[in-house]
Amino acid sequence: MHSRFKKFISYYRPYLGLLSADLACAFIVSAITLILPLCTRYITKNVLEGNLTDGGNRIYMVGSLMLVLVLIHTVCNMFISYQGHMMGALMESDMRIELFDHYQKLSFRFYDEQKTGQLMTRITNDILSLTELYHHGPEDIVISILKFVGAFIILININVSLTILVFLFLPVMAVFGFYLNKKMNIALRTSKDRIGDINAQVEDTLSGIRVVKSFANEEIEKKKFAYQNKRFVESRRESYKFETYFYEGLYAFTQLITIAVIIFGGAAIIKASLDLADLLTYLLCIGNLTEPIQRLINFARLYQEGITGFDRFMDILEVESDVKDKTDACELDQAEGNLEFNNVSFKYKDNYNYVLKNINLDIKVGDYVALVGSSGVGKTTLCSLIPRFYEVNEGEIKLDGINIRDIQLKSLRKYIGIVEQDVYLFAGTIAENISYGKPGASLAEIMEAAKKANAHEFIMELPDGYDTDIGQRGVKLSGGQKQRLCIARVFLKNPPVLIFDEATSALDNESEKAVQDSLEKLIKNRTTLVIAHRLSTVRNAKKIIVLTDNGVEEQGTHEELLELNNVYAHLYNMQFNI
Repeated sequence: MHSRFKKFISYYRPYLGLLSADLACAFIVSAITLILPLCTRYITKNVLEGNLTDGGNRIYMVGSLMLVLVLIHTVCNMFISYQGHMMGALMESDMRIELFDHYQKLSFRFYDEQKTGQLMTRITNDILSLTELYHHGPEDIVISILKFVGAFIILININVSLTILVFLFLPVMAVFGFYLNKKMNIALRTSKDRIGDINAQVEDTLSGIRVVKSFANEEIEKKKFAYQNKRFVESRRESYKFETYFYEGLYAFTQLITIAVIIFGGAAIIKASLDLADLLTYLLCIGNLTEPIQRLINFARLYQEGITGFDRFMDILEVESDVKDKTDACELDQAEGNLEFNNVSFKYKDNYNYVLKNINLDIKVGDYVALVGSSGVGKTTLCSLIPRFYEVNEGEIKLDGINIRDIQLKSLRKYIGIVEQDVYLFAGTIAENISYGKPGASLAEIMEAAKKANAHEFIMELPDGYDTDIGQRGVKLSGGQKQRLCIARVFLKNPPVLIFDEATSALDNESEKAVQDSLEKLIKNRTTLVIAHRLSTVRNAKKIIVLTDNGVEEQGTHEELLELNNVYAHLYNMQFNI
């Protein structure tokens, strides 16, 4: 808890100058608010009741002073309102950047267990509520303390017994506020979780909108959304219930204080222990006593909303990636593409079974290696270990004789190109998507990569050529076109190690031929691993590795494995009905 508080405070550091100016203005505003009732008391008690000969001049002088004070008060309040809010917004921006940067560092293992909608909520809604807390928190505390202490000094000097009566209300208010504050905190945390669930549901439905419509399951999605929406409304019901009790209860206490002052102050006037001018001043100062309480009430609301968001923000920020650079990790100047697997074992969680067990492979520079086997034996997982998307549990993987754990992640992944079956393209233009393989690449380089990937012709037929917007996830392109853009992206990256997760299995014959031609150009003189589902595509592989639940069952050329008449031969004969 202490470390989180230090972290919370640390976001003020870049803006200490602005915070100091904000608090200085808050101090001036508080002082002026306390001075104005004293000016009123001076006019009513010293001037009007004193029957001074120059009373008129004194009233105008005090009135002029009050006008100047109001002007200063207004300017300071304007500074607090604008610059204070901007300070909060800048701090919010810093937090959002820090969280987004942290998202980039987390491994696939983290994302396997998270919902995108929840992660989006933490970087938007949760942090948004912190702007008001960061801005109003310090100034509300400063103004409240100054006004409260100042009002207390003034009131105790006017009438001790009346002031003691007023302060008898405060312990009751504190207990009442503390109890409901705790209830509000729980309700607000639940509410933030529920809005995250809504975002997750919306993201899931909209991402799969084509599947939804193809199965005509809009009603099912509506019911799923309605369920999450209802849970959110119920959480808000609890939140609003305790907020209502809290705010209205404390407001009632402030009203009771005012009534008590009027009743007992009036009785004191009748007994001649208090005069009317002092009661008028007392009532004006009571506003300065109750207004800090209302500010603290507002601060309590901001605190509850902000701190629940901050806790959720920190829950993610405190997650450490299981895949990260060693302090002495090296940066590769170049890579040739030798890969070694030495007794590599991997499982996704400690309580899970091993997906890969004691894998030993030696892949030389320029080798074309195919990975085959039934679904679930770990072909994709094995390839994901090479760029360290996951960390091996046992054994080691070497690139050019260096343990990949001793290589900086960015440097390692720079020399590995991946073309997946499930293509991902970003919203934007074709040129922007291809240049993702080499940020800052010239249009000539982008076009050359597209030509090598057999993509240039279809790109030039599009309305805006390389500047054509392809929509979210490339929705305006066919499967073959999207696949060729991904291959162009890898051509532009020009890595020595390639990984293909059966890049043609979902394509029609014509598209498959175009993609296959571009792949054959790409694999020349590169170390290539292909995850193969269609065994016809890997007949020419230098080495075919057959994976089973027992690990590497067989390896050799297509002909050698057929002669063994074992697992590979069985898969091949079954696929071609031999």
